[in-house]
Amino acid sequence: MIDLKNKNALVTGASSGIGAAIARRLAKEKCNLFLTGLGETQLQETKEICEKEGVKVYFKECNFAEFASIDELVKEIKSIGFHIDLYVLNAGISQRDRGLETDFAIDQKIMQVNYWSSVYLVKQFKDEILASEHVNMSVTTSLAGLFGFPLRTSYCASKHALFGFFESLDLEYPNIHVTFLIPGRINTPISKSALKGNGEQYAKMDAGQAKGLDVDKAAKRAVKAIRKERHRKLIGKGELLMAYINRYIPWLYYKIANKISPT
Repeated sequence: MIDLKNKNALVTGASSGIGAAIARRLAKEKCNLFLTGLGETQLQETKEICEKEGVKVYFKECNFAEFASIDELVKEIKSIGFHIDLYVLNAGISQRDRGLETDFAIDQKIMQVNYWSSVYLVKQFKDEILASEHVNMSVTTSLAGLFGFPLRTSYCASKHALFGFFESLDLEYPNIHVTFLIPGRINTPISKSALKGNGEQYAKMDAGQAKGLDVDKAAKRAVKAIRKERHRKLIGKGELLMAYINRYIPWLYYKIANKISPT
């Protein structure tokens, strides 16, 4: 169990959805914050809400599709002396198209935002992490990171990759603890910004997403898991059963997965 009071957390993808909700919940735990993501207006709004809890909050917009933008973010964090105790790696983008109909450039972009950006960001703080007595990393993956799912080829691949890298990191360094947050369907606008195979935004709210778990309830469960230093935390409703079916009855998973609406 860790005490989040007076700790410093970097939250990526903090302009909306799960990232913004986790930031608000961390502020209630009296955790100081550095927020980043796309949309200065949204980041400013989240900052103002969090500051009402009496914590220090900073923010800087960052495009995680570009390493140069991440470099600027790192420069800003280091310049103000914000020592990170908790990395909340939540930045991501989803997908709504079949694999062979998705341009390779879109595959690359999804992998860049969902996977490479988090790996690159953490490595920019290598010296600080190695010198720290204890560092927590919260990595938002997905239920779709545990298995394949239609219209999510690159999205699933990117979330699978997060497990591989950060679980290995946890095992390699005694001072690093990683908590994987594994959300199912959460009521957020992530489907609206999902990419189609030609790069256009899907621009629609999935019916399943709209009926998903309330985002503030999801954030409350996420922060509780971080506090308890859980290794993995499934977050959602009945769809989480698919994780167990896939693991223990794989033949049944294949039958069910083709019958579930991917939108």
